[in-house]
Amino acid sequence: MKPTTRTFSDACRHLAFGLGLLLLGGCSSLLFYPEPGQPFTPAQAHLQYQDVSLTAADGTRLHGWWIPVPQGVEVKGTVLHLHGNGGNLAWHLGGSYWLPKEGYQVLMLDYRGYGLSLGKPTLPEVYGDIAAALDWLRAAPQVQDKPLVLLGQSLGGAMAIHYLAQYPEQRRRFSALVFDGVPASYRTVGRYALSTSWMTWPLQIPLSLLVPDGDSAIHSIERLDSPPKLFFHSIDDNLVPLDNGLRLYRHAPPPRVLQLTRGDHVQTFADPTWRQVMLRFLDDPTHFNGLRRLAEVPNYPDEKNKQ
Repeated sequence: MKPTTRTFSDACRHLAFGLGLLLLGGCSSLLFYPEPGQPFTPAQAHLQYQDVSLTAADGTRLHGWWIPVPQGVEVKGTVLHLHGNGGNLAWHLGGSYWLPKEGYQVLMLDYRGYGLSLGKPTLPEVYGDIAAALDWLRAAPQVQDKPLVLLGQSLGGAMAIHYLAQYPEQRRRFSALVFDGVPASYRTVGRYALSTSWMTWPLQIPLSLLVPDGDSAIHSIERLDSPPKLFFHSIDDNLVPLDNGLRLYRHAPPPRVLQLTRGDHVQTFADPTWRQVMLRFLDDPTHFNGLRRLAEVPNYPDEKNKQ
């Protein structure tokens, strides 16, 4: 259930090799690296689930997974999980598979062109996929009268910030927003990825200019005056560096909190410490004060588990 490694770094390396570079210009499709198909389902993780079919406003057919809470567990709320830019929802199940047993039913969505969803992922069309997920949740009887939570990881979080800034009526439906490893600026992250290799370092400025930046989260975050926001970001993240999380946190209106973590990009919830932080936040998002200092957490990775 480890998220795919096809991320912003891969996108920029593809750019660096110049495959159709001049023809692509500032195409937003450079942000997306979808993988078609369905390599496995939540059943392999011993989870009950339902395949969900959604239709975007432009007619594009989308696929998702609905993961209910186990029988006998009280439903505390619903989480809409928007994953990052690589692979498909199967590879991002690790971000939310643990929530149903804690009382949070989950809707996972594959954007157009990902997994079993039809179409091709481009901006602004993908925002219609987020709208389709919210329409489905509005109509689902099992969601009514329960708190609605957003979990946006990496690109999914960035797109959610831009979308919710544009549609305050949708934003007001959420009781809490949780962001994990979100890029503040697509272009800045692309430039950073290009700077990490001697082959692409000289090209980081011209090539990064091809990455569209107008919809980046840093341009919209100041409009998310509600609901409460929790930002996770790892100090070890070598794909979306820590300064992205710091910038978003500083520009976000209160109430908001920042939880620094350890580990690779969007591997946050592989560690039960951070799962507990998120759960405590969801218990009372407005008055949450349960952040963990990294000094309180064992060294990462745990020395005794090293081979």
